[in-house]
Amino acid sequence: MSLTRRDFATSSALTGAGVALAGSVGALATAPNALASQDHDTDGDEAGRHGGHGGGVGYGPLVPDPAGLLALPAGFSYRVLTHSGRTRLETGEYTPSHHDGTAAFAGPRGRILLVNNHELAGPRDRWAHPVPLTEGLVYDPAAAGGCTVVEVHPGGEVAERVAIAGTATNCAGGSTPWGTWLTCEETEDRAGTDGFTKDHGYVFEVDPEDVRANRDPQPVKALGRYAHEAVVVDPGRGHLYLTEDASGPNGLFYRWTPPKGFRHGRGKLRTLADDAGVLQAPRCFDSGGRFVDDLSRATRIGTVYGVDWIDVPDRDARSVSVREQFGAGEVTRARKLEGMWWGDGGAYVVSSYARDESPEQHDGQVWFYDPRRRTLTLKVLLGVGPGLCAGGAFDGPDNITVSPYGGLVIAEDGDGVQHLFGATDSGRTYPIARNELNIGTEEEPEYSEFTGVTFSPDGRTLFANIQTPGIMLAVTGPWKRQRRG
Repeated sequence: MSLTRRDFATSSALTGAGVALAGSVGALATAPNALASQDHDTDGDEAGRHGGHGGGVGYGPLVPDPAGLLALPAGFSYRVLTHSGRTRLETGEYTPSHHDGTAAFAGPRGRILLVNNHELAGPRDRWAHPVPLTEGLVYDPAAAGGCTVVEVHPGGEVAERVAIAGTATNCAGGSTPWGTWLTCEETEDRAGTDGFTKDHGYVFEVDPEDVRANRDPQPVKALGRYAHEAVVVDPGRGHLYLTEDASGPNGLFYRWTPPKGFRHGRGKLRTLADDAGVLQAPRCFDSGGRFVDDLSRATRIGTVYGVDWIDVPDRDARSVSVREQFGAGEVTRARKLEGMWWGDGGAYVVSSYARDESPEQHDGQVWFYDPRRRTLTLKVLLGVGPGLCAGGAFDGPDNITVSPYGGLVIAEDGDGVQHLFGATDSGRTYPIARNELNIGTEEEPEYSEFTGVTFSPDGRTLFANIQTPGIMLAVTGPWKRQRRG
């Protein structure tokens, strides 16, 4: 049954759904019913400017790393698991570069299996370390991207192998409740582009444990062909939610409904017909029943939009990109729809930033989609502020995970210094790590984004990547439950 605008307006009036004023630049709020906090805990050399660490939120200021790689709070440590161009696969090739989305799975005999996307676009000769074309695991031999599985043994040994190769621009992706990984191609390149032999812009299912299940890779065309970013699965209803990182026009947030009688499970998605189920885009409206054309319109934490779902006309985009198949006034868009994570009964959805291509500008939003209420609620809002290159306020949220210690952990892909940072349920933010690897020059420093933030199944280790050159890190320390602040 569709949620009508009249139903939503009536419900909003009865329940008081509405808006709450966001705080100052850098204010952030997360989790259901949270409000923005003007407190902003920050790290090391910025502590004096922002009032320092306080209130027991977070883990204190970050300590510079003598090795020049990763600053962490006192008591924390890191380990490099893979490093592109330095560590090697089981087959002898170097670890591929440009690490992106990652998920951790419990493997046999106490092992942890980490599936790691490699966001490599275009032809293979563009990259020094593409994903090796392992026999039987290749979709398109002309493409450079794919996934590897990093196996961490209880004794500390690390082994890495190819899970899928010959895909393109493998970005955030997402895990499934049945223990597999969905790797997403953030591209719309067709066969013939850059020498590609097949169309790209699809989702592929990867089994982290059984390499035989990954042989002869086939795209899940039922999920559409567009610039995929991330995907999550509703374990109760069976819907898949997907984000699109694209502009001109801005991208879309999608819902895929499985066909009647379909049951999820390992390898089941690749058995679907190309037109199986229904792929839809959102049409949002406010508490007054007014259509909302772009999620950037929301400038207050706590804003709630009702959602209707509109069928995609041609999900394989045979002649027109999916997002361009809708005219003005038909669907709701957003700029740089990035990472997602399923938690608290719904999907957390990131819009990394918005600029002149959007109705309103911001430096990051996180929305929460509630499938039961069919609503989107703004939980995070980072205001546009000056001085970002100096490493002041957090900006540009990208990959995201729900923390077993409360709130969210967010990978930053913004201007200047890059962080992993946490956010409590009441909106306090705090640093967890800072990338100190300068890949620019002393005069013009440059720091790569963080990606692939995810906890181990037991919650003791936080895994994350520095995308360029491609470094996978394991962070351990005195994790604690975060107070609301």
